[in-house]
Amino acid sequence: MLRHTSLSSILIVLSSFILLTAVGSISVGPMNISFMDSLMSVATHSNQLPDHIHMVIHEIRLPRTLLCILVGAILAICGTITQGLFRNPLAEPGIIGVSAGASLGGAIAIVLFSEYNTDYPNVINIIAVPLFAFLGAIVATGFVYRLGTNKLGTSVTIMLLAGVAITTLSFAGLGYMNFIANDQMLRDISLWQMGSLAGASWTSVLLCAATLFLLLVCFTRNAMPLNALLLGEAEAAHLGIPVQKLKRLLMLLTAIGVGVAVSVSGMIGFIGLIIPHLGRMLCGPDHRSLVPISACLGALLLTVTDMISRTVLAPAELPVGIVTAMIGAPFFIYLLFQQRGKIF
Repeated sequence: MLRHTSLSSILIVLSSFILLTAVGSISVGPMNISFMDSLMSVATHSNQLPDHIHMVIHEIRLPRTLLCILVGAILAICGTITQGLFRNPLAEPGIIGVSAGASLGGAIAIVLFSEYNTDYPNVINIIAVPLFAFLGAIVATGFVYRLGTNKLGTSVTIMLLAGVAITTLSFAGLGYMNFIANDQMLRDISLWQMGSLAGASWTSVLLCAATLFLLLVCFTRNAMPLNALLLGEAEAAHLGIPVQKLKRLLMLLTAIGVGVAVSVSGMIGFIGLIIPHLGRMLCGPDHRSLVPISACLGALLLTVTDMISRTVLAPAELPVGIVTAMIGAPFFIYLLFQQRGKIF
């Protein structure tokens, strides 16, 4: 376990990197804005810059950068809790069907409401797709939990198998949505599935900020019981931990977090899978330290990958989900070879 001073030092260093990366993210794009102009505009809300640059910073790039930080942190801590809950270093929220359910929900919204997209574009982009994605995540998690629970309690193994079944069913539904969609619907579904933060708004920033605050408070308060759960359910129960109640709470919070994140950004993979490994390399498996460190690492990684997605094919924009997969998959394979047997 890290000493308090060591944890504080790591968090300060990571927060500094996040701040610098965030200002850099605000600076890059089709319209070049200097690092210092971006910093002064955000720090002082200065009106010395031309109006169009001021508008680009505060209405487009700043909300997007903040959303990167928040979504990255949410996905990272949800992945951390999922791996601890299932005691499996290869687990992620998608393993219980959350991501697949959210993906199906968003696709249904795109197909159902596409005919209103011309007259009411905000209904699709701001309300319908996020709402249906969130509901899809909650419904998928509810089914998985019900299938894995009986009078004797909740079986992690059954929930894992149920997650595979729900994921398969969700992708079948998604395939049907793709089949009946027209060209524009299919393009919208594909782009949303690949993940993008281009639709960031202050409303989505506030929603994710409130969600992240709730998750950090609840996960931190349950860090010690989750540490006990790593020893095994029987051992945790002997220590007085209400195991079934804890699992229900953590699964619900994870579903809420991933549902909100996917609803505003689309499908972004590997954040919840890789970041917990990096966090354990820094601080070990103690969730009291691992949760805040994972939040910082997730925020940093998604901000960097979003910068890459906006610059590698500029002025075109590469979906951020593709970038996270291209970075995450090889890096995760490397971690498996270097850290196998040492993760927990």
